[in-house]
Amino acid sequence: MISEHVQPDPVSIGGLLDWGVRLLASNSTSPKLDAEVLMAALTHRSRSTVMAFPERAISRKLAKEFRALMHRRAKGTPLAYLTGHKEFYSINLRVSSDTLVPRPETEILVDQLLRHIAPMGVAKVLDLGTGCGAIALAIKQQRPNTSVVAVDASEAALSIASKNGSRLGLEVEWIFSSWFKALDEQQFGFIVSNPPYVGREDPRLIDGVLRHEPREALDGGMDGVASIREIITGAPRVLAPGGTLLLEHGNDQKLTVSKLLRANSFRSIETHQDLAGHDRVTLGRVA
Repeated sequence: MISEHVQPDPVSIGGLLDWGVRLLASNSTSPKLDAEVLMAALTHRSRSTVMAFPERAISRKLAKEFRALMHRRAKGTPLAYLTGHKEFYSINLRVSSDTLVPRPETEILVDQLLRHIAPMGVAKVLDLGTGCGAIALAIKQQRPNTSVVAVDASEAALSIASKNGSRLGLEVEWIFSSWFKALDEQQFGFIVSNPPYVGREDPRLIDGVLRHEPREALDGGMDGVASIREIITGAPRVLAPGGTLLLEHGNDQKLTVSKLLRANSFRSIETHQDLAGHDRVTLGRVA
């Protein structure tokens, strides 16, 4: 049960931070960092300034807002939803509860795609299930001559992605679509996707760390690979000859994904691990 402990001085940054750390002690792996990041976001100051001047005062209104945010964090709301932004591939992205929180392991997907495109090379890339636009925008920033199309079945997510692109000055074509359905006759040299790949009965979706994020962006069906299967079977229709499909997946899904790729005429199949050493991205090339 979450306890408020002793209420702090409502105008002392240091007092509020100390209270926040105590509140999160058993609910976060980084209570001090979380409290400082939320205070910095709320007061529009840098985290270093917050840390350097704990004696500074804030209004009672801001103090009340800080305590409310801390209670939400203590109940498991992702820090990115509370601050409204998340960094991915050195890009500061706006996020909301309509989008997944971009994760470091997904940067491996971008890394593997960039290996196949020269810095000033020209290519056409499709990002399936773009969410806040993290993958599409990272690709466009790193490979400016690349044409990037990004689709999502959530209009709310697409709105956030489009605004991220406009704010960053990165041109991506945003399309409302369930996977390939609205793409007409377009063909791509590369398809990338971080699709839903969590099993429907996985406890993380119900009362675990993922319960605050959009279910439709996580739920991969009973076996966890329903979306992956749909993407693999549909990809050859929109991939140009010799095109490559790159998929993020669960750390226990490598064999299933590889088998699905082979069954759908993909070759040169390879899997890459994330920084934690888990199988994370598998790719294959069509003939």
